[in-house]
Amino acid sequence: MSHNIDSPVTQLLNQLTIKYDVIEIPLSEDKKPIRNLEDLLTSEGRDPSSVVRSLLFKTGSGSFVLLGVAGGGRADWGVLRKHLDERKLRMAEFDEVNEVTGYVVGAVPPIALPETVRVLLDKSVTEYDTVIIGSGVLGYALALASKDLQTAMNDPDIGNFVKAESTEN
Repeated sequence: MSHNIDSPVTQLLNQLTIKYDVIEIPLSEDKKPIRNLEDLLTSEGRDPSSVVRSLLFKTGSGSFVLLGVAGGGRADWGVLRKHLDERKLRMAEFDEVNEVTGYVVGAVPPIALPETVRVLLDKSVTEYDTVIIGSGVLGYALALASKDLQTAMNDPDIGNFVKAESTEN
């Protein structure tokens, strides 16, 4: 089943002639994405760990930074602060996400963002052939080649910004 959506994200991908698939994510009655996204993706033969989460941070100097990360890793605050040369760093507040990116929480992509948002890409994203990103429209995601995502990001700052997952129990 094919869905056509229009957002700054799909416009950018179309402009760059990058192929992508639209994935519908059913919303609950209160317009929130279903919580079993992993089951949905698995049922479609997609890898749930290939979802690129867009994490927005506010620096102590007042700028915003978005980190694109795949898999279940957590941001390494120390590495991020050092890389950004910032002493203070915090997650953006719920309302700040929409104000700064122009997208609602749950649909924020790592591309097609205002120029004022610095974008970092964790190396975890490059480990997948195909990744899934926010489409800019709640209820839809986009699957595309990881290399095409990097092209659309226009030479992103790539690094190890996530803590290695502990194997200890």
